[in-house]
Amino acid sequence: MRTAILTCALSALAWTAGDEAFNGRWNIQPSGMRRAWWLEIQGADTPAPKGKFVGAPGGQLDEIPKLSIRRGQLRFEFERKWRIGDRSRQARGVWTARIKDGRLVGLFRLPGQPPVSWVGERAPLIDERDDGSWREAQPIELFNGRDLTGWVPVGRPGELRWMVRDGILVNDAPAPNLMTEAKFWNFNLHVEYRVGPKSNSGIGLRGRYEVQILEDYGRPVSGHSNGAIYSRIPPSVNASKPAGQWQTFDIRLIGRMVTVVLNGVKIIDNREIEGLTAIAVDPNEAQPGPILLQGDHGVVEFRKITLTPLVR
Repeated sequence: MRTAILTCALSALAWTAGDEAFNGRWNIQPSGMRRAWWLEIQGADTPAPKGKFVGAPGGQLDEIPKLSIRRGQLRFEFERKWRIGDRSRQARGVWTARIKDGRLVGLFRLPGQPPVSWVGERAPLIDERDDGSWREAQPIELFNGRDLTGWVPVGRPGELRWMVRDGILVNDAPAPNLMTEAKFWNFNLHVEYRVGPKSNSGIGLRGRYEVQILEDYGRPVSGHSNGAIYSRIPPSVNASKPAGQWQTFDIRLIGRMVTVVLNGVKIIDNREIEGLTAIAVDPNEAQPGPILLQGDHGVVEFRKITLTPLVR
């Protein structure tokens, strides 16, 4: 009996000793990828840890279905359709990691593929608030109406597939995402855009938080609706116009706090963005980042993109 009790005690220690260090939010850089992942762990020092992840196929914020921490190693997995080679097939993606010098250091594995190394840093504290102390600086026209000056493609050097026609910026979908060469911190952003039936795009704030663009006139709202912070903050109402009509966003970002006005209707009111979305091109949340336009999901047109920095 005494031996059995000792065995159980040692087993419990395997769950708990130092495992609390896994708790919290992590911004992750996978090796060789122009993208970032996001991970949140809770209850790491209990027999039933749980987590959320941004980075599995589909890009939404997912509850992790299978997660364990044993003897200082984190392991979680998703059974999904993955692009492997030249086709998509059902497979199990597995992430493992240990904590080294305060960072998560791990590997991601898919069957038949070389492992991908990755490193996670703790998400930084960003305590700036929309408290009335911010003022507008000089507005910047990010799109000049003539050409792509100031913009570069993401991840595919030499492949642009964006053009300017009659003063309108449009993609030849599927196109690489497009981002500004300049980087920004706190700002107001005014965007005039148009999408056709069933089209889908997005605007990346600091290149890390996606405001969804979706042709969804008349549909119920969700975390994937037009104007949502993708898979994180749903709009309060559907303020979309029908396909083919010009629409406007007025977006205010201060620290992690975001306000979104769609077609004159406030649909997100000073809400906190808890972490990266799938559009993120890097994990460095405490640094300024570009404005990003998503081009790989459907045709989208922009006729005005004006950013006004906010300063104290």
